[in-house]
Amino acid sequence: MAHIVGGIFTSHVPAIGGAIARGLQDDPYWKPFFDGFHPIHRWLAGARPDVAVIFYNDHGLNFFLDKMPTFAVGAAAEYHNADEGWGLPVMKPFPGAQALSWHIIEHLVNSEFDITMCQDMTVDHALTVPLALSWPGADNRPVKIVPIAINTVQHPLPSPKRCLALGRAVHEALLTWEGAERVVIFGTGGLSHQLDGERAGFINKDYDRFCMDNLGADPDALTTHSAVDIVELAGSQGIEIVNWIAARGAMGPHVHEVSRNYHIPISNTAAATMLLEAGQALSRVA
Repeated sequence: MAHIVGGIFTSHVPAIGGAIARGLQDDPYWKPFFDGFHPIHRWLAGARPDVAVIFYNDHGLNFFLDKMPTFAVGAAAEYHNADEGWGLPVMKPFPGAQALSWHIIEHLVNSEFDITMCQDMTVDHALTVPLALSWPGADNRPVKIVPIAINTVQHPLPSPKRCLALGRAVHEALLTWEGAERVVIFGTGGLSHQLDGERAGFINKDYDRFCMDNLGADPDALTTHSAVDIVELAGSQGIEIVNWIAARGAMGPHVHEVSRNYHIPISNTAAATMLLEAGQALSRVA
């Protein structure tokens, strides 16, 4: 079976990609956020994953309001990035873990998840920015990827409970995979933020800390709120926490917190990063 080494949870704000492109990691505005990735870089050097399973949300590059799947799983040999209009450099394609993708898809369908299977899938900043943060270098491609997109845009939105169940089903699929790949799980987006309307710039530190405090120890606590509740608590884009919830489900029951970082604001967003190691009884490293 696949060996799940850990999970990386991070914001994916497009402006982060712009800061990387301009080499602003040590700029006073950006440094507190980028410093949160130093422990992740050290951990990845030791963990040496082969595959990244990435729970994220598409922002219109691949899906739009006229066709918005609730859950979509990539099954491509490679995934192309494209210009989203943010001024970010277009990255070269990411290699896909195609056989593992199909195994996950088959397990999800057998587990009665109605998903969209994508043999051709374009990926946006919600996937490219976290990978660039984790493995600096524009041409760095140390892992193959399995992208899993969750609808966080078009109502009705999937419930946090359903997203956690999705992640747990992915975990089951990884346990039944015959390969020996070392897998890192990503959950991207958030935390609290709203980009438009009367509450533009809204941040809820209390809810963000509730999510970070419970993600490892008690992810079911994050499902006590409905999707609409989360929009109220965390802003219309704060619903991206469901990507974190699904990714946590994919890690299995036992994790160990290695590091966390919380910094506000980054481009009107509560920017956060967490690293959880898989397969150990829960404890917290200060």
